[in-house]
Amino acid sequence: MSAGVITAGKRSPVLSLYHLLDPEILANPYPLFRRLREEDPVHWDPYLHAWVVTRYADVVKVLLEFSAERTPTPERLAQMGLEELSPIASVMVKQMLFLDPPAHTRIRSLASFAFTPQRVAVLRQHIRGIVSGLLDRVQAKGTMDVIGDLAGPLPYTVTAEMLGVPIEDAPQLKVWSQDFAEMLGNFQHNPERTAKVRCAVDGMTAYFQNAIHEIRRYPREGLIQSFLNAEIDGNRFTEEEVIANTIVTMVGGQETTTNLIGNGVLTLLRNRPQFESLKSDLSFVPSAVEEMLRYEPPSQQTARIAPRDVELGGKRIRKGQAAVAVMAAGNRDPERFPEPDKFDISRADNRHLSFGWAAHFCFGAALARIEGQAAFEMLLSRMPNLQLAPEPLIWRTNLGLRGLTALRVTF
Repeated sequence: MSAGVITAGKRSPVLSLYHLLDPEILANPYPLFRRLREEDPVHWDPYLHAWVVTRYADVVKVLLEFSAERTPTPERLAQMGLEELSPIASVMVKQMLFLDPPAHTRIRSLASFAFTPQRVAVLRQHIRGIVSGLLDRVQAKGTMDVIGDLAGPLPYTVTAEMLGVPIEDAPQLKVWSQDFAEMLGNFQHNPERTAKVRCAVDGMTAYFQNAIHEIRRYPREGLIQSFLNAEIDGNRFTEEEVIANTIVTMVGGQETTTNLIGNGVLTLLRNRPQFESLKSDLSFVPSAVEEMLRYEPPSQQTARIAPRDVELGGKRIRKGQAAVAVMAAGNRDPERFPEPDKFDISRADNRHLSFGWAAHFCFGAALARIEGQAAFEMLLSRMPNLQLAPEPLIWRTNLGLRGLTALRVTF
C-alpha cells in the first residue's frame, strides 16, 4: 500500500479503510475520512466487504436503526475455519455492546444504574484526589509520560473501584483490557494476535469467576454485586452474563478514557493558542473535553448489520450486510459542524458522535467526562508550562480505538 494515498498528493484509485493499516495514514486518518465523505459517503469497501458510512446524518441513522448483533457465533466461526476464536466469541455474544433489545435493554438498565450522572458526580472529588496523587509522583521530575503516568492509571484505578475488586489488581486488569481491545478495534483478523486475546479472555474469565465467588461470600459494593443481585421480571443474570458484561464494562471504562486524556493533551499542545486560552480560564474545561472528543475521538468507528434492505445515501444496503459507521468522519462533517477541522474549545453546538447514539450511547460517558475534566483541570493548574518532548509519536495499531502508546511531555 502506498503511504502517498493522500499525504504525498497521489491518490490511490481504491477508496478503502484498509489504508489505515499504513502507519502514516493511521497517524492522521482525517484526510482519508474526508475523501470518503466527499467522494462516496456511503461506500462499498471491497476489502472489508462492508459499507463505510461517513456523513454525520448517515452515521446517526446507522447507529439508530442497524443491528448491533454482529459477532459471529462459535458455530459460525467453526464453519469459517476460525475455531480458535470461539472462546472469545462465546464471551462477546453475551456482552451488551453486541446485543439488540430486549436482551440489550435487560443488561444495560442494570449497568447504567451504577453510572448515572448523579451517582458519578459524587466521585468527582475522589477522582481529583487520584489525579493529584498521580501528579505528585512526577511533579519533581519535570517530565512524564502522559499515558503511562496519568491516562492509564487514572481510569484503571477508578474502574477497579467501580467494579468492587482490589485496587492492587488494577494494573493486571489494564493489560487484559488492552489485549481484549484488539478484538473491539480492528476490522481485520490478525492470527498472530489471537493467542494473546484468548489468553486475556481466559485470564479475565478466571479472575472474575473468583471475584464473583468472593463477593457472594463477603458482599461489597460495586458493579459486580449489582449484577449478582439484579432481578428483572423474576429473572437473574447467569454467571456467564455477569462475567461477559463486567469485562466489556472494564475494557470500555479504561480504553476510551485513557485515549481521551492522551489524545486531548496532544491536541492541546498542537494548538497552542487554545492551550493558553484554556489555561487562563479553566471554566472552559467541560466544553474543551467535548471538543477533544469530537476532534480526536477515542472511538473512531463501529460496525452494524442492516436489519432489512435499507436505502442510504442513494445506495441500497441489503439485509445482513455490514456497515461501518465512522463516527470520527461524522464528527468532522461540515454540514453539521462549522469549520470542522478547527479545534475550538469554546464550540457551543457540539453534539458529537464519540459516545455513540440512542440505545447504545456509552453508559460510562458521565464517568469518562468527569475523569477527563479532572485530569485537564489539574494538569493545567499544576503544570502550566507543559511542552511536547521531542520524541516521535507512535499510535497504537488499533484501527477503531485511537490512542498513543506513549506521550512524553516536559514541564
